[in-house]
Amino acid sequence: MSSKILLTSKEVDIILHRLACQLIEKHNDFSNTVLIGIQPRGKFLAERIASILKNNYGIAAVELGFLDITFFRDDFRRSDKPLEANKTQIDFLVEDKNVIFIDDVLYTGRSIRAALTAIQSFGRPQEIELLVLIDRRFSRHLPIQPDYLGRQVDAFNNEKVKVQWKDVDAAIDEVYLISNPS
Repeated sequence: MSSKILLTSKEVDIILHRLACQLIEKHNDFSNTVLIGIQPRGKFLAERIASILKNNYGIAAVELGFLDITFFRDDFRRSDKPLEANKTQIDFLVEDKNVIFIDDVLYTGRSIRAALTAIQSFGRPQEIELLVLIDRRFSRHLPIQPDYLGRQVDAFNNEKVKVQWKDVDAAIDEVYLISNPS
């Protein structure tokens, strides 16, 4: 197994600030916009984006929630191992709001499809957008594309993209491409 650094800590920081600025350009003061991190790994990216919006750009009204999609996935009954659900935490209304789903890696698109189904339990958003740090563009099973994108990666089926978040996984933020020889 070999690994290659796709994004250094500095590159991740630059991308996070760029993504935050793109959100501000479209959503201005966030009075009608909410951020929802897709559990489990999108939570960390969503927290970082919300923190940058509040602390670096003075957007005080950022509403942040987390959505568990475990039982909305179309493949959740196909595993022999027991499922471990995460916690959904949405303490606000999504009815007629602009919802921005946030996930670390867009792979097949199945997680986002599940999130689209799951969010309906909380109301009918006005609009739903997708923000991802990494887009594995050659691996899509469904016609889902990000609205906000950190970086596109040409990864193949025997390769995995691993996002490391400081304070969660390691001492620094980094993104790796890990190859498993077949």
